[in-house]
Amino acid sequence: MIYHHLGDIPAKRHTQFRRPDGGLYPEHLMGSDGFSGISSLLYHLRAPTSLVSTRLLKRLHWHDDAEPTLRMRHFQLGRVRPSSGSTLSRTPILYNRDVALSMVRPADADDYFYRNAEGDELIYVSEGQGVLESQFGNLAFRPGDYLVIPRGILYRLVPNPGETRLLVIESGGQIRPPRRYTNNRGQFLEHSPYCERDIRRPDSLPVHDEEGEFKLIIKHANALTEAVLDHHPCDVVGWDGYYYPWALSIHDFEPVVGSLHQPPPVHQTFEGDGFVVCSFVPRLFDFHPQAVPVPYNHSNVMSDEVLYYANSEFMSRKGIEYGSLTLHPAGLTHGPQPGRVEASLGKKRTEELAVMLDAFRPLHVSRQATELEDMTYGRSWLAEGEAHG
Repeated sequence: MIYHHLGDIPAKRHTQFRRPDGGLYPEHLMGSDGFSGISSLLYHLRAPTSLVSTRLLKRLHWHDDAEPTLRMRHFQLGRVRPSSGSTLSRTPILYNRDVALSMVRPADADDYFYRNAEGDELIYVSEGQGVLESQFGNLAFRPGDYLVIPRGILYRLVPNPGETRLLVIESGGQIRPPRRYTNNRGQFLEHSPYCERDIRRPDSLPVHDEEGEFKLIIKHANALTEAVLDHHPCDVVGWDGYYYPWALSIHDFEPVVGSLHQPPPVHQTFEGDGFVVCSFVPRLFDFHPQAVPVPYNHSNVMSDEVLYYANSEFMSRKGIEYGSLTLHPAGLTHGPQPGRVEASLGKKRTEELAVMLDAFRPLHVSRQATELEDMTYGRSWLAEGEAHG
């Protein structure tokens, strides 16, 4: 990522940095891959280790669909109900050992800070706006934002009043820009569909000098632990480094177009270990006079394809709506539904907006997701009379 800093820091790392009263600011290194990956140095008012107590809240168990017949699947995530907070009330949808997807519609902010100590999080803001608060400062979010929250960062989302919908992707490994978009120094290359100017970082650093008991919820070892600090966790007076939460708007992703249909890798936005994330955005259609704009039938034999429809348009699909999520598993050929090829011919552009995830291990469907499933979806590839027969 990009070097960034906020607040006050000493001229040299690991040197004495004193408060106005003469005491030392506790120094705190947060980094990845042992001491070999990217990291940041934070300077606190109080020691970040001063815990009053810890207790196990609950173990986490995601239960599979009891009837996992191989089929095309459509989940109407618009039916997920609003809930209090954005972390403990997430509805699990799909998962495997590398990645997990869930949906949440927070009506308010959590009354605690949350730390995912098991993996990175990528949160797509389908609707709503507000502020991501963390020890690294405040980062405003708005519709269409991807929020990248590296593993171990303590944060909470504070939504503004009104509807908020969040698609949450949790990764066992690091979520990062695709390697082919950057050079060996980490700078984005000219062909990248986004660059450093599009990445938003925390831009203000409120310093909370408050004592008392402040609750943290920590996800670790497939369990949730409640920890209590004796001071506000956002007491950082300054920090610098490469490890921090950041945002990228799907609306700042620059689409690649060609004379003929371009395959999904041109839409890739992030990569993880065992999966990729792509963004389908409004763009011109293919400009060859005989072009067929919609995707051809294809069998991607090594991945399960997931699409979240961030608006109600998608060129090769019918019967979906804003908030739909589809799963096209490996083992079944998929492609445009009847009539979609002909309907696309001669069209100049598409206004679709969607987030795609390709997972390279089979995805499990949660039992909660089955309550949101449209069981007629698999028959939508039949001719009109057969689909209703």
